[in-house]
Amino acid sequence: MTVVLTPQACCASQATPVPAPSLKVSHPLQPLTSAEIAKAAEIVRAAAPYGDDTRFETIELMEPDKASVRAFKPGDVIPRAARVNVFSATAIGVSRLVVSLDSRQIVSRQDFPTMRPMIQLEQFLAIEGIVRQDPDFIAGCAKRGITDMSKVCIDPWSAGNFGIPGEEGRQLCHVFAWLRLRENENFYAHPIEGLNAVIDLNSWEVIRVDDYGVVPVPMTEANYERDFVKTTRKPLKPINVTQPEGVNFVIEDRKLTWDRWSFVIGFNARESLTLHDIHFDGRPILHRASLVEMVVPYGSPENGHFRKHVFDIGEYGIGKLANSLKLGCDCLGAIEYLDVEMNMMDGAPLTIEKAICIHEEDAGLLWKHWDFRTERAEVRRARKLVVSTICTVGNYEYALYWYFFLDGSIEFEMKATGIINTVACIPGQPGKYGREVLPGVVGQIHQHIFCARLDMAVDGDANSVVECNTYAEPDGPANPYGNAFFEEETVLKRESEAARRANAPSQRYWKVINPNKLNYAGTPVGYKLESGNCVTPFVRPDSPSGRRAGFVQNHLWVTAYNGEERFPAGDYMNHSTGAGGLPDFIKQDRPIENTDIVLWHVFGLHHPVRIEDFPVQPCVTTGFKLMPANFFNGNPCIDLPPETNEASCCAHAQTA
Repeated sequence: MTVVLTPQACCASQATPVPAPSLKVSHPLQPLTSAEIAKAAEIVRAAAPYGDDTRFETIELMEPDKASVRAFKPGDVIPRAARVNVFSATAIGVSRLVVSLDSRQIVSRQDFPTMRPMIQLEQFLAIEGIVRQDPDFIAGCAKRGITDMSKVCIDPWSAGNFGIPGEEGRQLCHVFAWLRLRENENFYAHPIEGLNAVIDLNSWEVIRVDDYGVVPVPMTEANYERDFVKTTRKPLKPINVTQPEGVNFVIEDRKLTWDRWSFVIGFNARESLTLHDIHFDGRPILHRASLVEMVVPYGSPENGHFRKHVFDIGEYGIGKLANSLKLGCDCLGAIEYLDVEMNMMDGAPLTIEKAICIHEEDAGLLWKHWDFRTERAEVRRARKLVVSTICTVGNYEYALYWYFFLDGSIEFEMKATGIINTVACIPGQPGKYGREVLPGVVGQIHQHIFCARLDMAVDGDANSVVECNTYAEPDGPANPYGNAFFEEETVLKRESEAARRANAPSQRYWKVINPNKLNYAGTPVGYKLESGNCVTPFVRPDSPSGRRAGFVQNHLWVTAYNGEERFPAGDYMNHSTGAGGLPDFIKQDRPIENTDIVLWHVFGLHHPVRIEDFPVQPCVTTGFKLMPANFFNGNPCIDLPPETNEASCCAHAQTA
């Protein structure tokens, strides 16, 4: 239901609002400040949709339209508005508000009476105490020989949507449990298998405890903290990254410039890191780029594990789970940190200090050629600018890295580390859906499937997508020596044509072109999507979980731009049905040729667990790259000045 409110209806409890002066910003897309977040919450409280039960899910910048962004000049004053999601603490339902921070008015409101908000950080922290006190859960622990409930550790998981009797019309959380033997010990080595509680987050009651039968709790320790781990290794000699003349980037508020790059760094509670208005040498490439969904399907149908199909972005919001980063450990070198501002459930500002890390890295060889006739060589080294954040979602750490290269390339890399989710088994009998990583401890097969939303603007907003496939020339007169192969390009004209999957046999890739801008060879300028980390989904598409994650069925989707089509599985993922995501967007079958378009790229990690993944998983990586494809007239780094690094020296390695 959509309600567009007049200022009088929205602010009936207020006196006539006095417009406040607009904030002077370095860029209209810079995120809300803590003062703006507090102001938005204050405005909403004055006309709270759920009265005293109103709670705040997210408060973020209501991004201005593209025309306003394009017209902005430094020093301009631009209206500031907030997008605010609120919900009831005692009933299901979400309301979406747009709040003018200048006029102090709610200018629009949409009510979604059957939707649920993301599970909030404050709720995470309360769930463990509720479950530990439940008589049925205590009895289940006692059957397993556990009597000290203070040692029981509870991880809240989203409950999904499975049509289970008694769960209708509620906002639920489903939990898994482990046993911590002593302070700071790694409890994931001691899963309490087969005992799960289901909690109503509105009434704060445990509505059911599922006990699938007793499996002995494995008691072997597997620790990772320095206080528990004895090392026989000698400390490694340091690698110091120094920039004695200072860094090469400049930051004004949230606008960054480096070499020929410029862009704005944003952040919000759902997506975490967002990048905006990305230009190279003054030429636009992307209007907005971010990771907009992450789903982790597990492969076991046993006990309560069938529910493990969590949307870490849409159901939790990874922004609030960002780490405060540590110099010399999380980030190495000459580092610039940015704090981030979000909101708590009561609307109060939440600040995470040093949540974003910015630095430069050497990136190896950029280009080189040695002319053997003249014995002259030219060589240039590459470097990259790194913008990163690290978020902890329960047992897993997700480290998000955006890289900008001197040659105009952009790369997104996801590093996954942390601790695998564990279950218990009879030692030596892990079953077919996992691998034993410690006697009696199993890591189940699973996947991490991500979706990036790339609002393309290659030399302007009028873009097209071209699919490129390589084929061998058929045997015959055109291929007398059997060596002929060629690339065929196909312009994707409508949304229905642009739901595509990777195809290794034809070396398929996609590129975004601007058919109105030509390079010196007379062909359209473009950017190529290098999609080398596509995964095959194994969850049945028509299953309860598969319906909620319809976006994973393709590796590329292209839609006509709509600023309200933000998330590939829908705006409200908690208990979702699967409606309102990419499969529904493309039913409109809008034209996507020579127009404003959005690329949605689906990629990920296929994870059959290794013993080496425990007790802490070494980083595994996935991602994609955007590479110039005929965007420049020649090598854009041909004019890079030569340099010799004077700090480099001979190693003088010791002989054995």
